[in-house]
Amino acid sequence: MKEKREEEALNGNLTAMIDVVFQLIIFFVCTVNMQEKAIDDRIKLAMAPNGKVSNTKNPYEVKVDVSDNGLVSIARTAMPVQMLTTILRKARLDARGNEVPVLIRADARVKHETVRKVMDACTAAGLYKIKFTALKERA
Repeated sequence: MKEKREEEALNGNLTAMIDVVFQLIIFFVCTVNMQEKAIDDRIKLAMAPNGKVSNTKNPYEVKVDVSDNGLVSIARTAMPVQMLTTILRKARLDARGNEVPVLIRADARVKHETVRKVMDACTAAGLYKIKFTALKERA
């Protein structure tokens, strides 16, 4: 009699669980695809073979791209530096502090003056954790 109750408990309807698993798979495939689209592959990064590799991830990290013609963008959305300052201030408020890291992906051919403007926008927003992206070796 006891075995019959255990069999009844194990013979449930798995349709709902399979449906949830498929929805999770679709969600993760879509979010990975969005992250790939956010990175501008037209930017040719500078070489830094002796640079330190950083593998730390922060969910509040803001990636700022600076193209070779001096265009500043976040997630492929171009903007003036004043708008960048506003967005960075909002990111700092959302993170409740100045611990929001800013990752600057500057093209190797861009003038440092443009990168300095991005750094000044970070300072004006109250953010001081600035990192730069570079290539360790050619792909």
